[in-house]
Amino acid sequence: MAMPISCSAFRRTALVLALVAGCMPAFAQESADQSATQIASNQPAGEVVLIPNRVIYPGETIELGALKRVTLIAGKHKPDAVATRAEELDGKVAKRTLLPGRYIPSAAVREAWLVEQGASVQVFFIAGGLTISATAVTLQPGSAGDLVKVRNVDSGKILSGTVMADGTIQVSAS
Repeated sequence: MAMPISCSAFRRTALVLALVAGCMPAFAQESADQSATQIASNQPAGEVVLIPNRVIYPGETIELGALKRVTLIAGKHKPDAVATRAEELDGKVAKRTLLPGRYIPSAAVREAWLVEQGASVQVFFIAGGLTISATAVTLQPGSAGDLVKVRNVDSGKILSGTVMADGTIQVSAS
């Protein structure tokens, strides 16, 4: 005699099946036994995209092991602004949840923060031979090249500066 399935277990199973079956783009085929780490070295001539092979959550650093390469079926084109190369994603941080089998929009990833909000940083003002340094607290996070606001610890003044590759902030005369 068959046991009745509870409604919530049935719904959960149906949801999982819908997510698994419905996530792969209908016009894509998984490349045969090729991992995402090999993508950087040998890009075939066809339309190729990278998709997650597991859920990637917001704030999580994207690793090549979490990606899968798929080749689009002939005649189909990828949407605009979709990640196609491993270099576009490796080491980046997800801005939103990335689902398995779905395209990864370029706008859904960002560079990793070099400075976090509330962190104590060194601020430099350089003009010719003059260099002034101070300690400040960041008011917003930022990556290399980003313009962020910082508060000088001693004076309390708020300054805007550029995040440098070493994690310091360089301010200029305004």
